[in-house]
Amino acid sequence: MTGICQNRTVIITGAGGGLGRAHALAFAAEGANVIINDINLEAAKEVESEIHAAGGSASVSIFDITDYAACGEAVQNAIASHGDVHCVLNNAGINRDRMFASMTEEEWDTIMRVHLKGHFCLSSHAVHHWRDQAKSGQSVSARIINTSSGAGLQGSVGQSNYAAAKAGIAALTLNQAAELGRYGVTANAITPAARTAMTTQVAVMAERMKKPDDGSFDYWSAGNVSPLLVWLGSEHSSHVSGRVFEAEGGKISIADGWRTTAGLDKGGQWHVAEIGDAVAQLLAQEVPAQPVYGT
Repeated sequence: MTGICQNRTVIITGAGGGLGRAHALAFAAEGANVIINDINLEAAKEVESEIHAAGGSASVSIFDITDYAACGEAVQNAIASHGDVHCVLNNAGINRDRMFASMTEEEWDTIMRVHLKGHFCLSSHAVHHWRDQAKSGQSVSARIINTSSGAGLQGSVGQSNYAAAKAGIAALTLNQAAELGRYGVTANAITPAARTAMTTQVAVMAERMKKPDDGSFDYWSAGNVSPLLVWLGSEHSSHVSGRVFEAEGGKISIADGWRTTAGLDKGGQWHVAEIGDAVAQLLAQEVPAQPVYGT
């Protein structure tokens, strides 16, 4: 296969199903060597077989994305097998939904470990490799693609753990972009909206997102998200970094993040009695944030 990712090696976590599977198929179709990571070996092998049947290059790598040493081994194995690694696509994730007042410590910690630590471990080892390459004078065109969520950008009722973790991933992406550009590494994030096992756990969402049976455009297909990520993982995207993209159906947009307003500057210390009026002025001038999901 030939394409914009020809001979580029990409590691995709959570690639045994849903969005990850769609990403793996799309990258392979554009010539990438796809390393499929998933906790489900059978599902990962099915994706590998599907890629091979289409003439693409793929292999399965089962490792715990929250195990730092295991992630290091995965990166080294990719380099040993393909000569280099060019892109890390952090896609794997889970839900532990609960209203904040009822959330357990375990439900909080599990989400933070899988989403935040899971986004750190693999990328950290890849970055060490790319930094060493850059310092030795090699040309580097590497990519980190993270998976955030609309829940992380604006909140989601019943998902305070998930929303906090996904917000952290968006902020992590900004930092990675600012720090790693000197080594030839870009970092971008995606907030996808698609039909997956996670998004259709609730009956009303499953009904809303079901595949049309009349052959019309499948708005909620996970495959609608993947072309953007393939382009971001290619050499063509070297000028784009530190962005959080949103993808849903046939629409691509960029999330416009926190911005400091003009504000009120008294030129001296505020008195407590003055704060109420000052805040009222600020609220009257602000552009309101998008509403929290579920409100």
